[in-house]
Amino acid sequence: MAIRTADLNGAFQICRSRGLRLSRQRKLVLEILWSSGSHLSAKEIYELLNTNGRCIGHTSVYQNLESLHAHGIIECLEKAQGRLYGHRADPHSHITCIESGDIYDLDLELPMELLNSIETKTGFKIESYRLQLQGRRN
Repeated sequence: MAIRTADLNGAFQICRSRGLRLSRQRKLVLEILWSSGSHLSAKEIYELLNTNGRCIGHTSVYQNLESLHAHGIIECLEKAQGRLYGHRADPHSHITCIESGDIYDLDLELPMELLNSIETKTGFKIESYRLQLQGRRN
């Protein structure tokens, strides 16, 4: 089950509660994700850590990201350029800037009338949703 954690200490607590050991490498990966607030590739995280003097191997970065995602602590977005990781794992939507490729988290709530209409047309009971929007800044 994914939970939105507002801060890094909350992420640490969720790791512990889900039986994940908080190794030095795992803490460093989480720190990068929370401090950046953006969606990063494993390579970008690796480069940020090593640029800042935090020696950690690429394989270790990738393994920690996969474990954190599998335990519902961070999100993983599948994009054409590869996987991107973000510090949220709760259901939320995204808007991508067509010009820069930057991805922003959105907390949107669709009107009940629209959800009811979709359910009627499809025969499905909607339990959650995520929207992927694209656009340009005004």
